Formats: sequence, structure tokens, C-alpha cells
Amino acid sequence: MAGFVDSTVKEIDDRLRELKEEVSRLEAARNALAGGRRGPGRPRASRSTTRQAGRATTPRRPGRPRGRSRGGTRANQALELVRGTPGITIPQIAEKMGIEPNYLYRVMPRLANDGQVRREGQGWHPASS
Repeated sequence: MAGFVDSTVKEIDDRLRELKEEVSRLEAARNALAGGRRGPGRPRASRSTTRQAGRATTPRRPGRPRGRSRGGTRANQALELVRGTPGITIPQIAEKMGIEPNYLYRVMPRLANDGQVRREGQGWHPASS
């Protein structure tokens, strides 16, 4: 039985070696026909702004930024929390919203520049009060 297993394993190894060589030959032929890649990494045309063929896309509504569900929703939530709890800090806002505070460190100064909130110490207050 051990002889049968050893010979079968050797046959499988030999066949795998043949198949790997065949794969290498086929890849080389394909690359020669299609222009090939420059090695591991990005394809040659990947830095262009044109769309790649075969790439799955989802239809977008005109004028809607990619990756955003509704513009300013989080900022509006933060603004409502500031209005409801004057003096609230960014970590407290983040905790109540269930998000990481790093996002709010960009949003809150933007709201302040828009005149909707003001900062006193570490806390944020509505601009109207």
C-alpha cells in the first residue's frame, strides 16, 4: 500500500509540474498578444482618467458626490447635538453619534466657519446663543 501511495504522489507532483510549466507558457503567450503587464502591480493604463472596460459601476444621480448618502447629514446631526447640549465636546458628540471623533475634528471647524457654532474652550455652542 505504501508503494502505491508513493507512486501516486509522485505522479501527481509530476503532473502539477507540467501544468505549472503550461500555465507559464500560456501566460507568456497571452501577455505577448495583449501587450502584457510590466510585472506585479498596476496595469499600464491604470493611471489614466478613462474608465476601464469591464469595471462594475453603479449609476449615479447627476450632481451627487460619490460615496456620500446625503450631503451634510453628520454635520447636521452634530449641529443639533450642539444646539441641544451647549458646551458639548467633540468626544461627547462622537459618542452620542456612534462615530469616531476624528471626523468631527474636521466638521466642527467648518460649521464654525459657516457661523453655525462657536467654540469656547473645549466645548461647542450654537452661534446664536
